[in-house]
Amino acid sequence: MSLVSTVGRARERATGYWVARSEQERRYLAAGFGVVLCALVYIGLIEPAVEGRARLQRSLPELRQQAAQLAGMATQARALAGQAPVPVSPMTRESLMASLSARGITPGSLTLTGEFARLQVTGVSFANLVSWLDAQRRENRIAVQEGSFTAQDPVGQVDANLTLRQDNGTAAR
Repeated sequence: MSLVSTVGRARERATGYWVARSEQERRYLAAGFGVVLCALVYIGLIEPAVEGRARLQRSLPELRQQAAQLAGMATQARALAGQAPVPVSPMTRESLMASLSARGITPGSLTLTGEFARLQVTGVSFANLVSWLDAQRRENRIAVQEGSFTAQDPVGQVDANLTLRQDNGTAAR
């Protein structure tokens, strides 16, 4: 059975059904088909567009507010980019020792060579060491250039060898 023959038979049956109806029944059927066709067009094409437009109209004030906030942040970023970086105190052995002792960390050794500092600690809390490093990064622009950690038997305790470097703010942005 081919598609053409199947369609042809369905068309013949529909034509036979249509011819068997009286003129008044044909008008009622045509009106019913018209109503169904209008409903399908409305449901399929018009209603989604109307609902989408209404949804966009409801969200437009929020989107405008977000755009204004974004423009304000962009203006602030441009203003901050033009400013010179805030100078920080240079990294010294005394400042590192003071900040380590404030956190309760006793270094095994601390040596400064040029712009680098080499720090060795044993048996310290990993969380405490990481919070100290984070504070140094935020407050003094000191970053870990190289680091190695060895876990110790009490959980959370480590031995660490760190190479630190301070960003002096002269690097290209």
